[in-house]
Amino acid sequence: MADPYRHQQHHFQTHHPRGGGGVKNLLPGKGGGPSATQLLTIVTLLPVGGTLLGLAGITLIGTLIGLAVATPVFIIFSPILVPAVILLTGAVTAFLTSGAFGLTGLSSLSWVFNSFRRVTGGEPLEYAKRRVQDATAAVGEKTRQAGEMVGEKTKQTGEAIKGRAQEGGRESGGAGVARAQIGL
Repeated sequence: MADPYRHQQHHFQTHHPRGGGGVKNLLPGKGGGPSATQLLTIVTLLPVGGTLLGLAGITLIGTLIGLAVATPVFIIFSPILVPAVILLTGAVTAFLTSGAFGLTGLSSLSWVFNSFRRVTGGEPLEYAKRRVQDATAAVGEKTRQAGEMVGEKTKQTGEAIKGRAQEGGRESGGAGVARAQIGL
């Protein structure tokens, strides 16, 4: 069976801009010559393009002369310039790395703060305040207990000294009491 699309002809339509055939208008002959707008454009752009091309050439020549003059200076001062460039590169790298680490640290702290708030359901400062209050109460209780224990030990030590003093007073009269008060 034959392909029905095989014998179709393809038509291409070309659109021409108004005013003629584009480049053909710039060529002498059939087109009738360039329009006044085209001539004005060429007359305006030719000096501007020539001036810019001349400036580019002057810049290229100046760059080559500067490179020819500076190359011996670079070779002479390379023992100083190469370490200086390495040092500056390292300093800039360290500065940028420090900034990156700082931003990473801040974002990590922010993440920890937000996750802590989500887990506890409140602000970390309120939680910390409660923990400090609880710790203060516990320390106060321990201090009170330690004070009571020191008081009891002091009372026991006082009674022991008093008992020894009385025993020493019986043995030697009044001299034992004096020794006990001195601590002998």
